[in-house]
Amino acid sequence: MKHIILGTAGHVDHGKTALIKAITDIDTDRLKEEKERGITIELGFAPLTLKSGQKVGIVDVPGHEKFVKNMVAGAGGIDVVIMVIAADEGIMPQTREHLEICELLAIRRGIVALTKTDMVDDEWLDLVTDDIKNFLQGTFLEDSPVIPLSSVTGSGITEFLDELNKVVETAEEHTISTFFRLPVDRVFTMKGFGTVVTGTLISGKTRVGDTVEILPERKKAKIRGIQVYNETSDEAVAGQRTAINLQGINKAMIKRGDLLAHADTFEPSNRFDVLIKYLPSAKGKIKDRSLVRFHIGTAQIISRLILLGKNAIEPGEEVYARMYLESPVAATAGDRFVIRSYSPVTTIGGGKILDPLVIKKRQDSKALLNELELLDRGNEKERTGVILERADFDGISDRSLSVRTGIAFNWQKRVLEEMFSKKEAILLEKETHKVISSRIYKDFQKRIVLEAKAYHERFPLKDGFFKEELRISTGGFIDQTLFNRAIRDLEADGEIVVEKEKIRLKGHRVDLKGGLKELRKEIEALYLESGLTPPSTKDVLARFPDKKGEAGNILTVLLNDKILVKVNEDMCFHSKVMEELRERYSTLLTEKGKSSPASFRDLTGLSRKYIIPLMEYFDKTKLTIRIGDHRVLRGKNSA
Repeated sequence: MKHIILGTAGHVDHGKTALIKAITDIDTDRLKEEKERGITIELGFAPLTLKSGQKVGIVDVPGHEKFVKNMVAGAGGIDVVIMVIAADEGIMPQTREHLEICELLAIRRGIVALTKTDMVDDEWLDLVTDDIKNFLQGTFLEDSPVIPLSSVTGSGITEFLDELNKVVETAEEHTISTFFRLPVDRVFTMKGFGTVVTGTLISGKTRVGDTVEILPERKKAKIRGIQVYNETSDEAVAGQRTAINLQGINKAMIKRGDLLAHADTFEPSNRFDVLIKYLPSAKGKIKDRSLVRFHIGTAQIISRLILLGKNAIEPGEEVYARMYLESPVAATAGDRFVIRSYSPVTTIGGGKILDPLVIKKRQDSKALLNELELLDRGNEKERTGVILERADFDGISDRSLSVRTGIAFNWQKRVLEEMFSKKEAILLEKETHKVISSRIYKDFQKRIVLEAKAYHERFPLKDGFFKEELRISTGGFIDQTLFNRAIRDLEADGEIVVEKEKIRLKGHRVDLKGGLKELRKEIEALYLESGLTPPSTKDVLARFPDKKGEAGNILTVLLNDKILVKVNEDMCFHSKVMEELRERYSTLLTEKGKSSPASFRDLTGLSRKYIIPLMEYFDKTKLTIRIGDHRVLRGKNSA
């Protein structure tokens, strides 16, 4: 069975609430003020079971011009509209405005209820019916049935319900395959239960026990209970009027306009890229940077309209724009919205969200418009590509990508798999499913190579970049995972060499020119001639007071080229000296079976200052192993 929401629309006092009562036996006007004034002020709700057995939820909206914002809040989840027009008055201002709002919200199915027929004669009824059909030409209701009826006498009610059943059968239901979202339209407290919120579940599904997030405040709560059409249920799905009992949050912490969603799915934002349709009925042009009232879901936010490529738009035009909202709201690409003028307050347009999480950055206006055109009209792969590019070096999770493209999550994963296979996207992290554009990834790798090349040119005597230094120089904001993956792939491709914490280009060699070659020879000779009693590093640098920097770099070069052997932080030996000592020490150990500091002293004639570091060095380099106070050759039995 499909899950469908019906909604009323039409001018004040045209009989919307009376019609709902006639077909459901429920009075949706529940407020004292509504009873006293005889008009609907707040949203009303009622379930209806049609002749086919199909159950639908009805949202009754106010018709008075002062309460249009409430009407928009109720219309956001409607699948089928019941346009109510009174036979005695015909088409009135809110008839027109409500129809425009329904078209802006992309409602595609409906039926016209021509009410109060008991108050007019047949001739008048025929005139009004013709007028209505002419009025609906060119709208989504132009082929919809117009059913005369009276909620007072009951005339036409059966025919209306029969036609309504047919319309509902052709309606498309909300998708369950996307993420759970319920725009809150009512909050109250029930004794013994606590906080209850109601709304039309516009996508996805949820169950008792789920953890949900109240957006944009980002407060979390647990679902304690669910009611669908006033009946207890374990689950609610898209297209159902739903009441949810929340645990862990009080009434004051949630309001109409908030969004209920599963935790950590949506990111509230105050910048949206949008397609705007400015109504033909709007009076005068609207200028760039105008303040407007932005209605989305059940929320209304004062916003500034930034036109892209235009200084103003004329009635009837469609343009791309950016909305700057006074407060953040959570949305998904493809969501419909309505805009009303700041003052006087009238409906002037609406449209759809193209990107609900715009990161502000400098961008060529032509490139921006090209992006928006792809987000508006492009296929799934093209829209995915644009959002991946917009995510830049940060990358984006597959869930967030689905929100920003408007592609159902399961299908979004298929699109990504195809892009992975063609190397058009890179999966950075399996755990978080973070993805990055292949172009951006390759650009980052090029940046690493260029930074390394520039470093080698600036510091020709240094063997390479420290990893963290390189990451910061390529952009301190760069994610560690992205950096590590890029380094790993560049090393695998043979473009760079990674040695512990340092990185260098594969072809890089320290090039000593001019006087530096002589300085190298001098320092190397110093270590060779000093044999087993070399000077400390500090003493070597002190010998060249005017060239300390160069001498330090040359020491690094000699170590990297394995000319010098570092025994500890302040003691280096020439490799030839160390190789000769190694042979002599091995011979001693072979002949005697073991050695001690005393036998090592006899072998070398050295003091304890050198003996202990050298013996420990041979332990570290796996020539020897220490057993008690003695050393033996590694692998030899000490017994």
